Amino acid sequence: MPTKRKNSRIFLWATCLEKGNKLQMSNEKSFIEVQFPVSKVSKESYKERKAVQSQTLTGLGKWWGRKPLILVRAALLGGLMPTSNNPKKDRDIFLKILMMDNNGLLKRKTKSIPIKVLLENITEDENKYYFEIDGAKTKYKKGISSAEKDKLQRIVFERFSYDEKLEYCIRPEEAKAIPEVGWKEINSHLGTNASSIEELISELGIKKFGHKPILGDCFSGGGSIPFEASRVGCNVNASDLNPIAALLTWSSLHIASLCEEELQKLREFQQRIYHLADEQILKWGIEVNENGDRADAYLYCNETRCPECGYKVPLLPNFLIGKESKTILKLIRNPTLKSFDFQVIQGASTEEINDASNTTTLTNYSLQCANCGVTTPIPSIRKDIDDGVQRPFRYNTPNSLRKWEKSDYVNHEDDIYTERLYCIRYVKSEVDINGNMKTSRYYSAPSSLDLERENKIQKILNEKFDEWQEKGYIPDTKIEEGWNTNQLIYEKGWTHWQHLFNPRQLLIHGLIMELIDKEAQTVSEKVIGLLGVNKCCDWNSKLCRWGVGAARESIAQTFYNQALNTIFNYGVKGLSLLSGSWFFNINSNSFNSNNSNVRLIDARSVDFNCDIWITDPPYADAVNYHELSEFFLAWDKKLLSKTFPEWYTDSKRVLAVQGTGESFNNSMIEIYKKLAENMPDNGIQIVMFTHQDVRVWAELSMILWSAGLRVTAAWNIATETDASGLKEGNYVKGTVLLVLRKQNSDETAFLDELFPDIEAEVKAQIDSMRELDDKDDPNFTDPDYLLAAYAASLKVLTSYKRIEGIDVHYELTKARNANDESPIVKIINESVKIAYDYLIPSGFDKYLWKTLTPEERLYLKGIELEKHNIYQLSAYQELARGFGVHEYKDFLASTKANSARLKTASEFGTRGLGDSSKFGSTLLRNILVSIHIAQKEEDSIKGRNWLKTELADYWNMRNSIVEILKYIAPIEFIENMGHWQKDAHMASILKELVENDGV
Repeated sequence: MPTKRKNSRIFLWATCLEKGNKLQMSNEKSFIEVQFPVSKVSKESYKERKAVQSQTLTGLGKWWGRKPLILVRAALLGGLMPTSNNPKKDRDIFLKILMMDNNGLLKRKTKSIPIKVLLENITEDENKYYFEIDGAKTKYKKGISSAEKDKLQRIVFERFSYDEKLEYCIRPEEAKAIPEVGWKEINSHLGTNASSIEELISELGIKKFGHKPILGDCFSGGGSIPFEASRVGCNVNASDLNPIAALLTWSSLHIASLCEEELQKLREFQQRIYHLADEQILKWGIEVNENGDRADAYLYCNETRCPECGYKVPLLPNFLIGKESKTILKLIRNPTLKSFDFQVIQGASTEEINDASNTTTLTNYSLQCANCGVTTPIPSIRKDIDDGVQRPFRYNTPNSLRKWEKSDYVNHEDDIYTERLYCIRYVKSEVDINGNMKTSRYYSAPSSLDLERENKIQKILNEKFDEWQEKGYIPDTKIEEGWNTNQLIYEKGWTHWQHLFNPRQLLIHGLIMELIDKEAQTVSEKVIGLLGVNKCCDWNSKLCRWGVGAARESIAQTFYNQALNTIFNYGVKGLSLLSGSWFFNINSNSFNSNNSNVRLIDARSVDFNCDIWITDPPYADAVNYHELSEFFLAWDKKLLSKTFPEWYTDSKRVLAVQGTGESFNNSMIEIYKKLAENMPDNGIQIVMFTHQDVRVWAELSMILWSAGLRVTAAWNIATETDASGLKEGNYVKGTVLLVLRKQNSDETAFLDELFPDIEAEVKAQIDSMRELDDKDDPNFTDPDYLLAAYAASLKVLTSYKRIEGIDVHYELTKARNANDESPIVKIINESVKIAYDYLIPSGFDKYLWKTLTPEERLYLKGIELEKHNIYQLSAYQELARGFGVHEYKDFLASTKANSARLKTASEFGTRGLGDSSKFGSTLLRNILVSIHIAQKEEDSIKGRNWLKTELADYWNMRNSIVEILKYIAPIEFIENMGHWQKDAHMASILKELVENDGV
């Protein structure tokens, strides 16, 4: 086979076509292949994530890992927008379209800047003009008009950083239309004639493809990609293997797109169902006590026998019911029954609240008996059997828990775990002296009449159980074994999905399902009903925790993370409290989704053509969507079948693309080959994935390369909010956008000949990014340049049909080994080293940089990270990987995931100096010691003398010493680096001493 090698394969980021000074547009490359405003899109994505339940699609229902809509919009626009020979103007226009430019931000500003903040950001003259002091309070002067106040708001707003401005802005999707003057500038640059983003997207599609653009997503999940694409004017083809994903995607396109009038009809349907359910529950008499007060929350717990004393003990993590309401629980021994009675105390003292918070019968996953005090591990209670057999799923060790039957909905009395109601929250309604209705809440331990109502629920449910299961109003589906689902079987003995709900929950949810089936007349009403039931199930199952947070008296959702977490005590909502889930928020977006199609199919069977494919595939350590979604599907399947007769109603576990290994890789190749085949030659694909491991990068790249695609760009967007206590360690916070085109080369290259091309490409990309970057509001940080290096190597690599020395099939079929580097991994790592050799810290001498050891470079680049407020441990890990430094944690004062930072000179002290480590004997390490000694002794001369004594070649090294001290000294004035202030100040003094030494 003949081999060729292209000369000077440098893929420049900008498509520059210059004919005189005339602006030239080109569709040869899309904007996203040339540049992308990483920082601003990340900040907007973070703002959207922080909106939590107020996000546009979150109200429709739970799905795991929905991508932010602003990210989808930016990626789609970036894929359609052409480039010119003026990349800075391209960027300005791109930001203007997304309302992320200065004028757009000002138009999005809806919150008023408080006077306190204004005072911190105005000049003395402005203060005198606008404000006066009235006692201890500053206020506007009399006579200052509203127009003048608005002017001051604008002045201060424009002085803010992008982050500060976002605090006072709505999200781009919530903003009103771009003003006419903005469209004139956009149209002038792009050669369009649009007055809305929908018209612009349509025109850009016609220019590029000859028709309105068609977007495809074969892993539609929660529907964010199809929804946003349809909303901004694309025709959409969406599909997913999972019925719940298809339901949510259909809803995003055909419910969230409705006008306010149509949505109001659906709200009236929700109200009718709720009213009918409320009437029935009041008729049954299961929520109102003898005083006429209605319960809104019920607290239940498991009980088990202590193997030491035989007492039946409630399993409770603490005895605090509500901190704000000062409510606690006490156990009263019942020697006759060898059990405990419950006493609920309201108005408890601070001491009693603290005691209740620290009292437990469940510690370190062990029973701590409230009678005898003996601690017994839960596995011993369950009588776990370790038979030495290796099993495919976690939590699959046999134990003595009784496996529940399909007909069960309560524990048997002789089960290892039984269940008990221990507290009820009632709402008391009364008319005050002014004739106004006033409500108050109170807690009580269950009375004998409360327990009679519990028995009545079981009696009613028993009468309806078989019929409701037959009609699909309550689940009858078996729990299949799996990574998440085995936990339910192993830890609780549950075998069917209805076992995750207690009788009260089954009765209320089943009643609502029955009413939906009888009352819903249209597809939209049936869908809105299913979505409502799914929301109720998420917020009202036996996996819902009570009392989340220090002062919270509320019930958390089932899926607070990406798992099915069994617990020993839980909260149940009465109908009135459940209304917050049933009446879920539906935002009116009012767009035309008539040309948007949703199909329930395997991605390997895709047969529809699309101009742009944007996909968020399952990959590597992905969520087990097929298992988690069965929680909802168990409730939906029969009514879903009535609503969409052409859809199947199982999760298709066998077909789900999951995990790693040869089967997974072959499935992914088959899928992306299909997408490439169903795309025009000038089509584009954007693959979103979240992973930091270079090996995963390499594997995904080989998959896409094998599918006939080539990499043209890659960007990293911060899409995740902070961990908030649910995740620990160095979690991934970014989403990578991998931009791809069809592979159109038939050339073969030699592996060892690629490195000069890769080095040139890495440097070209970094230079381009630096040239485009906004010096006042930087868009790129070291991780972005690192990703550029990844992309550069893959761009060169995948531009060829074949590379001699790389057997892609072999690499994808062999088991992934942590210590085994594939040729692709080696190429990526080499490109990273090139990037870090090229990325000299701002203000540092480039000739001196080349003489430093990798450890010294790592430390100095770490200082630069701090300067830019970057404290992720992952950033230091990437630095270490890039410089080839294996031992770097001794450099760090903190190794926490989001507060990692370097030790200062004083924190380092003299530890490790001159030892066998590579850093201990370096010039930089000696300079840090000199700063430490000078600071400790309060004598800069002693610091300089250390250098003169310890460095044999001090006089020849003076210039290098001065350069390093000059780099450290300005840290003194950086606000977020206060821990460096004294050391940095001493560095500035030492710099002068060394610089003038001998003069």
